[in-house]
Amino acid sequence: MEHTLAPPEGAPVRAHHRGSIRVEPLTCSIGAELSGVNLGDAARDDDLFEEIRSLLLQYKVLFLRDQDITRAEHVAFAERFGALEDHPVAGSDPEHPGLVRIYKDLDSPAEHYENALHTDGTWRENPSMGAVLRCIEGPAVGGDTIWVNMAEAYRRLPEDIRAKVRGLRARHSIEATFGAVMPEEKRHALKAQFPDAEHPVVRVHPETGEEILFVNAFTTHFVNYHTPENVRFGQDFAPGAGLLLNYLIAQAAVPEYQVRWRWTPNSVAIWDNRSTQHYAVQDYWPAVRRMERAGIVGDRPF
Repeated sequence: MEHTLAPPEGAPVRAHHRGSIRVEPLTCSIGAELSGVNLGDAARDDDLFEEIRSLLLQYKVLFLRDQDITRAEHVAFAERFGALEDHPVAGSDPEHPGLVRIYKDLDSPAEHYENALHTDGTWRENPSMGAVLRCIEGPAVGGDTIWVNMAEAYRRLPEDIRAKVRGLRARHSIEATFGAVMPEEKRHALKAQFPDAEHPVVRVHPETGEEILFVNAFTTHFVNYHTPENVRFGQDFAPGAGLLLNYLIAQAAVPEYQVRWRWTPNSVAIWDNRSTQHYAVQDYWPAVRRMERAGIVGDRPF
């Protein structure tokens, strides 16, 4: 039986104008392309920025092309959302702290992989609020990025699963992901700097009130599953808890919750990290892919 996903609340499925901005929804679940706007101008114009911020809450990820802006304008626009954060593994532009350089070629370090569905920084106590990512150079074909609507993923879970996971909490680890290929001493130092964070499996969006399925590639295990209500025998806990976690993580792979973006130089994506996951497709070797991302400090999930 086929089901149809409703478009984001209040949004038509055709292109429309929001103030001075032309808005073209890209799927019925997530994503819209904006035109008629320059992010350098939005960094300086309060009303224009607020239009974009409102659209971001509605569509969860926004895309723009032909954004010939400077690094300073990139940073200034992202800072309208909040303070920027650095990354302990990927390096930042020396003149613009918080503007992380994601430059990929055949010599890129192994720990810099991106091709896993993930929500940025859930290994932090305060994961990223969102990010502004600009393509500097990309392959002629390949290197797309996929985003996923995790509010829709939670909404469409079977009701018995939603009831089961609503009160669960889980650990998220940088050691078990970025740290996995590091020498033991360096890996332990990374964990000492960023101890495993604990977050609700279902978080509430602080601005929209949406419930969001909040597990991803950084999630290692539930911390409060082993209770009499869930565990009768050992098999209910191991592998039962792990199978449930894997099932939840796998929801991000459902195409009906996704949008896929093909990059061109000076194209930009702005996403709400609180309600989405993303996946950078690494199918373009030996071509080079150079991206610059301004990640925005977030709040503690609840």
